[in-house]
Formats: sequence, structure tokens, C-alpha cells
Amino acid sequence: MLALLQTEARQRGLPSCVLTFEPHPRDYFAALTKKPDLAPARIGTLRDKLSELAACGVAQTIVLPFDGRLASQSPEEFIQNVLVDGLGARYVLVGDDFRFGAKRAGDYAMLDAAGDARGFDVARMNSYEVHGLRVSSSAVREALAEGRMADAQTLLGRPYAISGHVVHGRKLGRALGASAPGKDDGFRTLNLRFKHWKPAASGIFAVLVHGLADKPLPGVANLGVRPSLDANDVNAGRVLLETHCLEWPSHLGSEGAYGKIVRVELLHKLHDELRYTSLEALTAGIAKDGRDARAFFASTHAQHHAEVHRQTTRDRI
Repeated sequence: MLALLQTEARQRGLPSCVLTFEPHPRDYFAALTKKPDLAPARIGTLRDKLSELAACGVAQTIVLPFDGRLASQSPEEFIQNVLVDGLGARYVLVGDDFRFGAKRAGDYAMLDAAGDARGFDVARMNSYEVHGLRVSSSAVREALAEGRMADAQTLLGRPYAISGHVVHGRKLGRALGASAPGKDDGFRTLNLRFKHWKPAASGIFAVLVHGLADKPLPGVANLGVRPSLDANDVNAGRVLLETHCLEWPSHLGSEGAYGKIVRVELLHKLHDELRYTSLEALTAGIAKDGRDARAFFASTHAQHHAEVHRQTTRDRI
């Protein structure tokens, strides 16, 4: 879809533009109706969405705040206010299941007729399939929820990844396992905030960390709310991606990663989050996860993951 958008933009001498919403419309209605189950699991952060679109060559991305005012606009008002007056659109490309406006009353036929009347072209992109599976956000969410990371990678065209600034945590990992052989520094972790409360993936993963060294670093990561810790804390309800690098770059020292932007690729799910009854049990569990992650990276399957080059939409244009 982005490849087609780029081609049309070049032929027409126009900048390519993607229109998206924040929060997700279903997030808004879930909060409005106090029905959190209506909210979709979040695949990625807004940062990652913007980064991926830029990497695919999109010239600009417009993020519209999805609020009561926008939700109440009729399809005709959305076309006039957003597409015509706001964007000055000359060509509009949508998916085959596109709906818009209050109560999702607008469809492709309405948009196409409005384009004829207002002077912009409208096109529709048919579904795209990989190995017989329709590529959609729902299919990606399902694969991530079930821990099928290879399937998620196939659907996305790249390993599933989360990026962000490394922030300070409770530093409990430094104390955990510090007395274990070869673990004088404990289990130091890189902490990334996942701002949405409902990530599409969760659990313990073998990962690759980009941005700390001249090559990706293998690691093991926990994505979730750390149920093993104080039940009254649990990250204050916040979701964190906590990554322990199996090979820590010596040039960073003990504090050198804070503030850096890293990208963590989640390659293989080891298991769901577990609740441990003591710090000793938690330490043993983390150590086992590290061993299992090392075994994964030693396998030919992991080598295949590491050698897969990222294919962006720009490559396919």
C-alpha cells in the first residue's frame, strides 16, 4: 500500500502523506464507555509507527487526536474538514475495508463520489496475502498474543521490535544474582516504557538489542508488568520492556546506556510472565531464562533470524 502511495506521489509531483489517529478510535470508545475490553492490543508505540513510516519513505505523517469532536463528525464533514480543507488531498488511497465518519457510516463508494465532486482521485488497495494469510493488524495481534514470533515477522516483513529511550528503573536486577558465579553485576536491565497498557505481546523473549554496539547484542527480555515483584507496586500498572544483555559492552560501564535510543527485536518467546514466591526463586528463574536464550541463539533457527535483512517498503518500490 505504501509502495503504491509512493509511486502515485512521484507521478503527480506531490508529497506522500499518511493520516493516522492517536489514540486508536477503539481506545477512545473503550474509555468513553468504560469497557476496556473494547480496546485493541497495541502492536507498537507511536514512536515506532512514525519511525517505520519514515523508513518506508513517507514524506509526512499527520497524527489527528481522536476525540469527541472528531468521533462525532459525519462522513461528509470528515471529507470536507480533514481531506479537503485540512490536507488539500489530490489522491486518497484506502484499504478495502475502509470505513469513516460517525458510526462508521462512510465507505469507499461515498468517498469515491465525493472525490469526483471535489476534485481528488480515490483508489482502493485490495487485501495482501502472505502464504495464504491476509496481512492485517488483527493477524499480527493474534500472532503476537500467541507467541508466534516467526509468523509475526512474516506478516510484518521484519522482526517485531520495540524502540525507545533507556530509562532508570528500580535497579533491582543489579542485586539479583550478584552472588552467582560470573554475575558480579547482577542482572542489569535496559528499561523501555511501553506507554499503552495493553501490549499485543507479553512474556519472556530471546531478543536482539540494536543501538549499543556495532553489532546486535543477544539478550533476554520481559515485556509486561513484572508480576514477580511487590503486588502493591507492579510498576504502578505500567508496562515495561526490561532487557538483560547476555553480552554487556564494556565501553558503556554500569551507567552508559541511560538515555540512549535502542531497538529491541523480540525473536522467540520463552514463556509467559511468571509469579515467583521469593527473590531466590526469581533469581533462579532469570538465570534459567538466560540459559534458554543462549541455547536459542546457539541454534541454527536463531542464526536464520539474525541473518534476515530488514526489507522495507522502500526496497520494494
